[in-house]
Amino acid sequence: MKPQIYALLTAIAWGVGGYFEKKGMHLGKLTPQVGITIRSFIALIILTIISFPQLKTITTAGSRSLSYMILGGGVVAGALGMFCFYAAIRGADLSKVMPIAFTSPLFGALMGIIFSAETFTPKSIIGTVMTVGGIILLTIG
Repeated sequence: MKPQIYALLTAIAWGVGGYFEKKGMHLGKLTPQVGITIRSFIALIILTIISFPQLKTITTAGSRSLSYMILGGGVVAGALGMFCFYAAIRGADLSKVMPIAFTSPLFGALMGIIFSAETFTPKSIIGTVMTVGGIILLTIG
């Protein structure tokens, strides 16, 4: 499958999932921490099952690779990002939170440009400006 299809499926899954997470937290009067714990526990079970044959690659990945995964995926995106997202959806409408939360590609692109010498084309600059402009339009007022 093309990467763009996976990206679209990601957006759908996160958008739909966000709705159910917000609804579940409100119905159960759950804190963001408890919501994240439930999400992470279920994800861990499912991902362990589907990645079981590849888990052996962890031993050959190297400490630098694992450090990046632990810091970026576990601490920054996993714990800090999810906590902030859950606190946001618990306290505000999804229509206000989701557009802001999903400006994450902008920050990922900036990291790639600054630290990995990735290129930003005029087309991608215009698309980014339009996306951020749309998000601002959706969230002001």
